[in-house]
Amino acid sequence: MNAKRAVTTVLATATLGWLTRAAWGLPAQIGASRAKVRPYAAVSPRYRGKQFHNSDPGSTMLPGSETGILKALITRGAAGRPRRPIPLATPLAPVEAADVAVTWYGHSSVLVEVDGYRVLADPVWSRRVSPSTFLGPSRMHPTPVPLLDLPAVDAIVISHDHYDHLDMATVRELTSSQKAPFVVPVGLGAHLRRWRVPEERIVELDWDEATTVGALTLTCTEARHFSGRGLVRNTTQWASWVLAGPERKVFFGGDSGYTPRFADLGRRYGPFDLTLLPVGAYDPRWADIHMNPEEAVQTHTDLEQGDATRGLLVPVHWATFNLAFHAWSEPIVRLVEAAKASGTTVAVPMPGQRIDVAKPTPQTPWWITLG
Repeated sequence: MNAKRAVTTVLATATLGWLTRAAWGLPAQIGASRAKVRPYAAVSPRYRGKQFHNSDPGSTMLPGSETGILKALITRGAAGRPRRPIPLATPLAPVEAADVAVTWYGHSSVLVEVDGYRVLADPVWSRRVSPSTFLGPSRMHPTPVPLLDLPAVDAIVISHDHYDHLDMATVRELTSSQKAPFVVPVGLGAHLRRWRVPEERIVELDWDEATTVGALTLTCTEARHFSGRGLVRNTTQWASWVLAGPERKVFFGGDSGYTPRFADLGRRYGPFDLTLLPVGAYDPRWADIHMNPEEAVQTHTDLEQGDATRGLLVPVHWATFNLAFHAWSEPIVRLVEAAKASGTTVAVPMPGQRIDVAKPTPQTPWWITLG
């Protein structure tokens, strides 16, 4: 074999190995097929033409913007990443859950305490949010606590099936380490069944349907977003969640664009002691499905029945994965400014930090020097 053929063979072998690693486990990561999802999804009146639909029509991306986005991805360099390591707080887990509290683990992963109950929402502990463990957006900070060190929870809530909100490895570990039910939007249970979650631990709900865990009511509510883990979209529902105890209420936004329909949710289910709303990964090219910080403040106001001074707003869906083109700290800089103008009270925890709404700690702008 001459040198040229040898080099070609080595390169081909290396490429094949790289592709094999990138694709390893792909079918399982993607989850259930459309055919497996359909029997569960088809019960919803919002499932038409083999897809779910938003109440307010919108585009996941402006027409013709694909080329610009590809160029931005190639040329963005360190944009969207912090200049220094992101600090982590030591997570605290009191023996008894509080009346209203939240621990933020990064991105949209939170542990919510409501009237003595604990709800884990959108838990993602994997290094990457991708169908591949070799490619895709990776963490910009470690998880603040091992998944096995979490306290026992009463429910695990998922907002939708995107990889940065529904993670197969995390689901599998929680299936063995926790006993709580997985409460999910309709259709998404098919993914959990594929990953061997027991049927009796899966609760699927459509918008405005609810289930109870003791005295805690979990209500699936509207969001303006989309779903999809493979090449097809919108085969499972997406949602926000109302977590209501006998005395206290929390709204978990998951991921959503702004919609005036949040005002209707505020009238029907609010006001709230705490709102957890997405503030990052926004861009004018996909404005319909990711709200920006100013829209998050408006959403909080809508949910609080027009009174921005009610409740506490804690931002989620930022800081952990680089999913857009804005500067790393821009979502919080803009959020704080908009909140001040409206009279909204905001708390910005560092990853791992617990915020007790009844016992607020002094806020320090820890994000400023990170860029």
